Amino acid sequence: MAEVIIVKNQDEAGALYAKSVADLIERKPFAVLGLATGSTPLVAYEHLALEVRDRGLDVSHVRGFALDEYAGLPVEHPESYRSVITRTVVEPLGLDPKHVHVPNGALETIATAGADYDRAIEEAGGIDVQILGVGTDGHIGFNEPGSSLASGTRIKTLTQQTRVDNARFFDGDMNQVPTHCITQGIGTIMKARHLVLLAFGENKADAVAASVEGGVSAMCPASALQLHPHATFIVDEAAASKLKLADYYRWVYENKPAWQGI
Repeated sequence: MAEVIIVKNQDEAGALYAKSVADLIERKPFAVLGLATGSTPLVAYEHLALEVRDRGLDVSHVRGFALDEYAGLPVEHPESYRSVITRTVVEPLGLDPKHVHVPNGALETIATAGADYDRAIEEAGGIDVQILGVGTDGHIGFNEPGSSLASGTRIKTLTQQTRVDNARFFDGDMNQVPTHCITQGIGTIMKARHLVLLAFGENKADAVAASVEGGVSAMCPASALQLHPHATFIVDEAAASKLKLADYYRWVYENKPAWQGI
C-alpha cells in the first residue's frame, strides 16, 4: 500500500515535497527529477526554490524530465509544456535548461518520440522522484481511464473534456487546444524510484479514495501506484475526506521515524 500523508493545506504538502527533494539533491548532485505541469505542483516548486536558495544548493547538475507535451504546438508557444516548465521550474530553481527535457511534440518525429524519450530517461539513470497530480477521474499525466498500466511514453488523443478543461489556458477557445499529446505512460512513470502524488480539494476525494483504497484498474490509472515500492500520496483534509482508513494513515505518519523522511 502507498503511504498516505494527510496535511492541513497545500503549503504543508509543498514543504514536505521540497524538503525530500532538497535532501536528495544534497546527497546526489546529479539527481533526476520527474516534473509535472498544472496547478497542483506549483506550491511544491515554490517551496523547493526556497529550499535551494536557503540551503545554497548547487543545482547545476540536476536533470529533469517532464511528464508530457502537446503534439504539434510550437515549443515557443506560452502554453507549451516546455514554456510552462521553464517558467515554473527551470527559472525559479536556477536549473540548467540543457539538463531539462520535455517530450518532443513535433509532428514530423512523433512516431518515434515516445521510444526516444524513454531511452533518454534510461540513459540518464532513471528518474529519482516523480511528482504527480491526479485528475478527478483518476488520470495521471495524460493517461486517461482505460490507459494500459504497462504503457510507455506515447501519443494520446485528448478527451473532449480534457480539451474543454484546458481551453482556459488558450483564451477560452477550445479550437486552439491541440487534439493530441505525447505523455509518459503509466509503465514509464512506475519506473521512477519514488512517486509523490499531490491532491487538494474535495473534488479530488473520489479519485484519491479510488487510487489508494480501490482495486488496481486501468479505469483509475493512479491506482497503479498501489503496486509501486515507494509511492507517497500527500493530500489535504478535503481530498482525504472519503478515505476509509484516514485515521490509520494519520496514526502511521505521526509515529513514523523521522529518519525515514517521505
